[in-house]
Amino acid sequence: MASFQRPQVATLYRRLTEPPRRLITLFGPRQTGKTTIVRQALRQIDLESRYLAVDEPDSTEFRVPSAATEATFLAPQVRDAEWLVRHWEEARREAEQLGGFVLVFDEIQKVPQWSETIKGLWDADRARDCPLHVVILGSAPLLMQSGLSESLAGRFESIRVTHWSFDEMSAAFDFDLPRYLYFGGYPGAVPFVRDPDRWRDYILGALVEPNIERDLLAMTRVDKPALLKRLFELGAVYSGQILSYTKMLGQLQDAGNTTTLARYLDLLASAGLLVGVPKYAGRVHRVRASSPKLNVLNTALMTAGSGYSFAEAQADRSFWGRIVESTVGAHLFNTAASDIRLHYWRDGSHEVDFVLQRGARIIAIEVKSGAKRMPLGGMDEFEQRFSPHSSLLVGEGGIPLNEFLTVPAHYWFEEA
Repeated sequence: MASFQRPQVATLYRRLTEPPRRLITLFGPRQTGKTTIVRQALRQIDLESRYLAVDEPDSTEFRVPSAATEATFLAPQVRDAEWLVRHWEEARREAEQLGGFVLVFDEIQKVPQWSETIKGLWDADRARDCPLHVVILGSAPLLMQSGLSESLAGRFESIRVTHWSFDEMSAAFDFDLPRYLYFGGYPGAVPFVRDPDRWRDYILGALVEPNIERDLLAMTRVDKPALLKRLFELGAVYSGQILSYTKMLGQLQDAGNTTTLARYLDLLASAGLLVGVPKYAGRVHRVRASSPKLNVLNTALMTAGSGYSFAEAQADRSFWGRIVESTVGAHLFNTAASDIRLHYWRDGSHEVDFVLQRGARIIAIEVKSGAKRMPLGGMDEFEQRFSPHSSLLVGEGGIPLNEFLTVPAHYWFEEA
């Protein structure tokens, strides 16, 4: 693992070796390696740098005592616009003296008015052609995107960081396909896979809870926080299944409405937890009104709270089949470029697991795990109605699952 590097490292390295034309942003779900990516790239470039974690105390803010002394605590430093400006100006002087410098802010969204402050500083640097590279990281995508689009439009380039793929988990940790299907793509959880209780505690306590409590509830207006939490739990249980908003409300026993649920699903997707895949209908207004197909974006989120051990999950053919289908859905969503949309399709007894759409072109995808009954004539009916550019069968009798998981969603449009 020590030598493994995600592709984003090379992308960031290239950006840092160019003149600083735009801010560089990395954002994505928690525990996907954003900080590691930055540190690996910084070790490769011939520039001095400074890394600042907004949510961690400076080393000067506390002193760890020895056994013979008493602890000394200093007042914590406030992370506000003034703090940001002070560090930026220090880095600016370094850049001008050294001919180049890299300043990194981790969890930048926790600084109030961060985007407006950075806009002024960045524009001033461009006016004086200052050779200062600035990299900003964050794990609350909605807030990051809002701040970037509202105040920093045209001033940044994004590097998207998603959940780890099967290829990456295999290369870094020697995961085989069954282990990836069950344990998912969280590198920080790997040391605990042989201790099921610790692994579940890590997924649910160290990943899911902070994702919801810190990244969504603390950073975004949520009128019904209990509903949001229960919606995620429901989605993890029903991942791989189509569930109407009406049935969700009945299961959740809350006075919310379908509009609220749709918004909360969007929030959960932005945090890399759960997506409500819409039905393909060919018409936008019908897509939004359709019953969503729930899909976790990392199968660890589905299995950790299931009560199934690794062996028990494999023995339950129905449950394992939903894990396989959820893995395919997560892979397609996580690797889809911004111009690709993910859908499912169903009409009566006819169903297609996933539909990729890029402009006017569509690709139908059916997942065959050997654990579920294939929909009767679903693919044939879809082909007759919509004339997709290609139809793919993933699994037994088609593209092997391990091969399908090695290529991003856009690959199939290039092949079509």
